[in-house]
Amino acid sequence: ATTKPEDALPKSEIIVICVPTPVDENHLPDLRPVEAACKTIARNIGKSKEGNDKKNNLDVPLIVLESTVAPGTCDEVVITILESYGAEKLSRKLKNGKDFFVAHCPERIDPGNKKFHLEDLPRVVGASSDKGLEIAYSFYSSIIKADVLKVSSLKAAEAIKIVENSFRDINIAFVNELAKSFDKLGIDITEVIKGASTKPFAFMPHWPGCGVGGHCISVDPYYLIDKAHKKGFEHEFLKLARSINNSMPAYTISRAKEALAKIGKKITDVKISVLGVAYKKNVDDPRESPAIELIKELKEIGCKVNVYDPYLPKYSTVGTLDMALKSECVILCTDHDEFTSIKPEQLKAVKVFVDGRNSIDRKMFDGLGIVYHGIGR
Repeated sequence: ATTKPEDALPKSEIIVICVPTPVDENHLPDLRPVEAACKTIARNIGKSKEGNDKKNNLDVPLIVLESTVAPGTCDEVVITILESYGAEKLSRKLKNGKDFFVAHCPERIDPGNKKFHLEDLPRVVGASSDKGLEIAYSFYSSIIKADVLKVSSLKAAEAIKIVENSFRDINIAFVNELAKSFDKLGIDITEVIKGASTKPFAFMPHWPGCGVGGHCISVDPYYLIDKAHKKGFEHEFLKLARSINNSMPAYTISRAKEALAKIGKKITDVKISVLGVAYKKNVDDPRESPAIELIKELKEIGCKVNVYDPYLPKYSTVGTLDMALKSECVILCTDHDEFTSIKPEQLKAVKVFVDGRNSIDRKMFDGLGIVYHGIGR
């Protein structure tokens, strides 16, 4: 292993790019990590061809992009940079299909999920040429146990991952909107979703919460929104879903205000503890976490806020769960196991508990004198 690309790349047969593809503050795609990786590759595979010192079994390297990108990115960005940057740095131009092949095999992983491992997840792969596709197919078939599906183009492979995550974002937005409605109607959304889930076909349960985070679901739809906009089409449905899901931290705060009003308190009158900063349970990843936005909004309205996340101590202002539970108002943002196993005797100081993940049995709060509010329950 090495951290020096000039040592590894010239002799590599397969080069996999798996770098972040975030959005900027305006929710526009930020492809700088992909662009930087492509420039590094072009500079170094070009050295190999120039020096004629390539020592591997393939005539030319296969370059695979695993990062999630908008349809057309491999053609318009990856291949363009590999060819043009090679022309700039070397005495001749690199050519797709001659000096390298390009494939796209979007990564699939569910952090913290012990059921699905990397080698057990089916993959899809598209490429810029038939030969590149066959090489990519053989490569992934050799390292995973699950099926590998060949698709017709780079664009098709790129679109598949965007659709997967946009599908989830849209469905989460739907149940988040239902949650807001059901809070007005006095209906427990968890009961409704569990009931609907008894239908053995044509229904897939999704769950409401204090927001959608992570580097995939909350980001990837923006890539398709931006790409389609540039081509003259507006993804109104995707934009609406993003807007609904982005509204959930503020909505969760409104649930805290409603609960506090029942005991004659304003939200600025009490100390608030936020449980969890990570975007999902039992992981240490805060990227795009709705908890960060929720904490920011609480502070902006003048609230006194404590934060505790056992997986992210640098974000925590208190060192233990019991210290966090000394606040009158508690807002659970991440359903870490430590939080979902809270016992009644730990809640003696708590007057209001807002369950932003609907992850705790509300019956536990009966008889404790605690006002419990969930999201849609």
